[in-house]
Amino acid sequence: MELVEVNQLQAAIDSFVGKDVYLHLETTNGSYASHFNEGFFNAGAFIRNVVINFELGKVVGDSPHRVGLKLPQGWVYAQGITHFEIDEEGRLLLAGHDGTGKLAVALQLSETPFSY
Repeated sequence: MELVEVNQLQAAIDSFVGKDVYLHLETTNGSYASHFNEGFFNAGAFIRNVVINFELGKVVGDSPHRVGLKLPQGWVYAQGITHFEIDEEGRLLLAGHDGTGKLAVALQLSETPFSY
């Protein structure tokens, strides 16, 4: 993955506008880490292979970035995006890594379902 270059990422997002695409969105602040510290509050969210069709996608802010996808009935967004790539299958993979390199957020778009 490469560090976000806003114009390149914006162009990649724009290539999915108006298409039925599969969404993967995941956040974590240290899944399974709470066993190291009983007082640690572990939170996260996970959604995979939900089909969306968005009319506008935007990359905003300085790094880490927020990426928003405007749907007819609302928004999907991920805060903290630092890296992205288009893989060999044409999927757009975005990630946000914390200061130690750990994954904090992932947003992925694909014209085909993600494997389980």
